[in-house]
Amino acid sequence: MTPAQCRAARGLVDWSQADLASAANVGLSTLRNFEAGRSVPMANNLTAIRAALEDAGVIFVAENGEGPGVRLRKAGGRT
Repeated sequence: MTPAQCRAARGLVDWSQADLASAANVGLSTLRNFEAGRSVPMANNLTAIRAALEDAGVIFVAENGEGPGVRLRKAGGRT
């Protein structure tokens, strides 16, 4: 997950940085620094951030020639 994907994913689920930090149980400064590109969180924190967003319905799209991205899962479905 890139910082841009994280910011975009938050936008898709309409979460503030504080909302995501709370859902992932990570420090707000950890999330802020990651999204600003100042640091990369420890692996367990990055995993927790991604898991919280996926639980909220975000699907992370891998690099496919057009760049990595995010989208929302269809209502009622899990991919």
